[in-house]
Amino acid sequence: MPVNVVMPQMGESVIEGTVSKWLKKIGDAVARDEPLLEISTDKVDAEVPAPAAGILREIKIPEGQTVAINTVLAVLEGEAEAPAPVREAPAAPAPVAQAPTTTAAPAEIAAAAPLAPAAGTAEPESEAGLRTSPVVRRLAQEHNVELRQVAGTGQGGRVSKKDLLDFLEKRAAQPAQAAPVSAQPAAAPAAKAAPATITASVASAPSAAAASSGAVEIVPMTIMRKRIAEHMVMSKRTSPHVYSVFQADVSRIAKLRDAQRREFAERSGLKLTFMPFFCLAAVEALKQFPILNASVQQDSIVYKRDINLGIAVALDWGLIVPVIKHAEEKNFLGLQRGVTDLAERARSKKLAPDEVQDGTFTITNYGIYGGLYGLPVINQPQVAILGVGGIHKTPVVVDDAIAIREIVHLTLSFDHRIIDGSVADQFLARIKEMLEDWDRPLL
Repeated sequence: MPVNVVMPQMGESVIEGTVSKWLKKIGDAVARDEPLLEISTDKVDAEVPAPAAGILREIKIPEGQTVAINTVLAVLEGEAEAPAPVREAPAAPAPVAQAPTTTAAPAEIAAAAPLAPAAGTAEPESEAGLRTSPVVRRLAQEHNVELRQVAGTGQGGRVSKKDLLDFLEKRAAQPAQAAPVSAQPAAAPAAKAAPATITASVASAPSAAAASSGAVEIVPMTIMRKRIAEHMVMSKRTSPHVYSVFQADVSRIAKLRDAQRREFAERSGLKLTFMPFFCLAAVEALKQFPILNASVQQDSIVYKRDINLGIAVALDWGLIVPVIKHAEEKNFLGLQRGVTDLAERARSKKLAPDEVQDGTFTITNYGIYGGLYGLPVINQPQVAILGVGGIHKTPVVVDDAIAIREIVHLTLSFDHRIIDGSVADQFLARIKEMLEDWDRPLL
């Protein structure tokens, strides 16, 4: 019998996904649980395995199209079976091109696609009986927007996330609008179709083809790249970023790692890296300075009791931040195991959606490529991010003499709305102290 391959639900709040790549062609034989295609959601990229062995007879959804969960993506049949008529799935919604936005919004909101009620589920109602998703209601609350003011383009006038983001972008541009066209010099005949008003602050962007007179290649952004772009712009608009850079001598750690790496690998089965040293030091500093493990909610500060440590992982196709949940409960070995496991599964697209959510503080290690230090962007709705540079042998002054030491630069990007420079520097000083005077067991 024919077997339908459907869009899976990759998390409780995920109700749609995009077909990124078909790994098989029509007519190919597939084994049960063999990767059939790759999908991309607002939470994570993943492979979809074949639900049964057979022949790929039909691909219903092409690459690049976004459809709701449970939509039939393809049809499999046993090799000996003749093709059977397949019941057509309801028409999938056409993909909506999401325009880049510079709207300030929390990270978990910026990373989510416009939500619609899942099949068979009643959608909650918001103010004045308007039907919206939890994401839209939370975004509206963050920006003090009455949803009655937003024109909904969804079914029955439903307000989607895109509707609300468009509304916020227009509202942000209103103070900068210039006078009507009638107050300007007469326009050339070719411009007679121009809108009634001219926005002085936003110029029409030239087309990609017109941006260069030479040979160009235009490549659409991937779903992940669009989400990263939106998230980064939103973060810079939301938080007034301030930076502090400290220099730490990690010679003791480097020697300890060299001396114990073989024993560590034999007893734990894991490669001993530098990252858990920085993770454990950050966790201890966060316990002492909990304001850096908080978030901002309108005029309130939300202190997080759990320390959920996000570890930025660079992939060939983008950047993802899996989260070590309850990092405050883990010892050095537990943190090394968490870092290794999440990084490996991120690169193989095996992460679950809840493993990239609910982070409270992030560490990014750009030093792996030799970088000295950087100025990372805060991962909203968090209020700080720690950047770890490369570890380099450096001449420094020790007891009035020149010595060669293993030096790392640590950068803290913090939200100046709730974190002052003195607190940020004390936080970094605590991390520096732990790294330079390391006394924690590794096993």
